[in-house]
Formats: sequence, structure tokens, C-alpha cells
Amino acid sequence: MAASNSSRALSSTFYLTGIPGYEEYHHWISIPFCFLYLVGITGNCSILHIVRTDSRLHEPMYYFLAMLSLTDMAMSLTPMISLFRVLWSISREIPFSVCVVQMFLIHTFSFTESSVLLAMALDRYVAICHPLRYATILTPKLIAKIGIAALLRSAIPLIPLHVRLAFFSFCHSHVLSHSYCLHQDIIRLACADIRFNVIYGMIVITMLWGMDALGILISYIFILHSVLRIVSREGRLKALNTCASHICAVLILYVPMIGLSIVHRFAKHSSPFVHIFMAHSYLMVSPVLNPIIYSVKNKQIRQGVLHLISPRKMGSTLW
Repeated sequence: MAASNSSRALSSTFYLTGIPGYEEYHHWISIPFCFLYLVGITGNCSILHIVRTDSRLHEPMYYFLAMLSLTDMAMSLTPMISLFRVLWSISREIPFSVCVVQMFLIHTFSFTESSVLLAMALDRYVAICHPLRYATILTPKLIAKIGIAALLRSAIPLIPLHVRLAFFSFCHSHVLSHSYCLHQDIIRLACADIRFNVIYGMIVITMLWGMDALGILISYIFILHSVLRIVSREGRLKALNTCASHICAVLILYVPMIGLSIVHRFAKHSSPFVHIFMAHSYLMVSPVLNPIIYSVKNKQIRQGVLHLISPRKMGSTLW
């Protein structure tokens, strides 16, 4: 019986949803989405190129920023493909196996981004509270280990959750609420006992997002305590200014993420447009805004971007 359910689940086809009630305008709606996606890809690739080519940026802070850019692009790539397939009327169908892979990648990289933000908070803590030991503590080898650990920590706990989906049968509607697959969306369509997935999913969210948020909060408590001990007002402002971009990145990730979770759990019967808006904000805001914020707030990144735009002009000003 279990084998029958598994084969039935694996052969299922689901149907993605675009913007309900605006199907005739999908082609036009795809234009701003395409623009935002191109802005996000261009911005994050620019940051990666600047960090790679400018030897002055071969420091822990910028290595973590490069990790953030990679994670942003990975998190947005998979759902954007299925979104444009829906908006461009190519196909609304998505096989169950592809759907599971897609939701695994989305959840993995969203958790990884949270872990990277925690690592960036620790980077700011070491830079401000232990500046003389900064380079000796955060070595390139340790940073690489942190990046690998962040990815494994995010992916491994999700494996049991997604493997179990193969043993579900789906006898309800196969129409999903979004233009991409989310675990909390697909389990609502299962004709099976989903209590394990719900409880285990909540535990994973609490342990990963919750622990990351707590770690970020504790880091900033120590940072504030250290900053308040700086005598000069200019010194305090300079120290806090190095954290401004990171604080914005944390808010950009967590606010849409919390909003989407609240909508899924407590506003099930709200307008479909609310669900669609929150779902796409969750995936588009971070990749688009993070490069812009770091380009505006960080002098070295800003100079690197200006050099990419007009290298001759920047070269003449440097001389």
C-alpha cells in the first residue's frame, strides 16, 4: 500500500497559479518581474565581480557579502523559471518530482541566507569588539568552513520532510496557490496524516530561523555595549554605520518571511492576491535590494560599482 501511494505521488502533476483574476494581463505583469529579476542578477553578479577582482576587498566582511549574493541568486533562480513559464503561458504543469526539488532548493537557500546573515553579524561583532584579532580569528579557511556548514545545516534537516512527501497520496485539488512550490502549500493537498510534516516543519523553522535570529540579536547586544563605551560621538557613529547595511539585509529577509508564514497559517481564507504578493515579496525583495543597499552604504562597493559603470572616469579621479 505504501509503495502504491509512493508511485502515485511521484507520478502526480500539479498546476501552478499565476495572478488570479489577471490572467489576460500575465504577459504585461511579467515585464516588471523580469525587470526586477534582471536588476537582482546584475546587482549580485556585480558585487561578486567587484569582490573577486579588487584585492582590497579580500577581507572577511566582503567574503560573507559574496556568500549573501550567491545565496540570493540561488534562492530566486528556481522559482523565477516556473513563474515566467506561467506568466508567458508556456505551461502551468509541474511534475511532483520537480516540485519537490524546487521546494527543497527554495527552503534550503532561504535557511542558508539566514545562516549567512548570522555569520555576518558575528563578523561585525569581531570587527567592533575585537578589532586587533579580527584577521587572526576570521581566516579564509574558517570563512570557507562557515559557508559549507551554513549550507549543510540548512539542507540536511529538510531531507526527511521532503522524502516523506513521496509516500503521500494527493486526492484533493492539484492546483497550488503560487507560481512555485512551497512545502506548506503542497501538504494541504495531501490525503494523509500530515501532522509529522507540520510539527517537524515548525521545529526546523524554530531551530534554524529562531536560533539565527537569536544569535543576531545577541551579537548586536554585545556590539551596542562595545559601541557605547567609545568616547567620541563620531567614533560611535562610524562603528554603527558599518552595521547599517547588515541590519537592513536582516529586515529585508525576515519581514517578508515572517509575513508569508503568518499569511499561510492564520489568513488561509484571505484574498489570493495577498498570498501571491507575500510569496513573491519573500523571493524578490532580498535579491533586488541587498546589492542596492550595500552599493549605497558601503564606500568600497560603491566605488567598485562606479568603476564598472565608467572605468575611465574613475581612473582619472583616482589620479
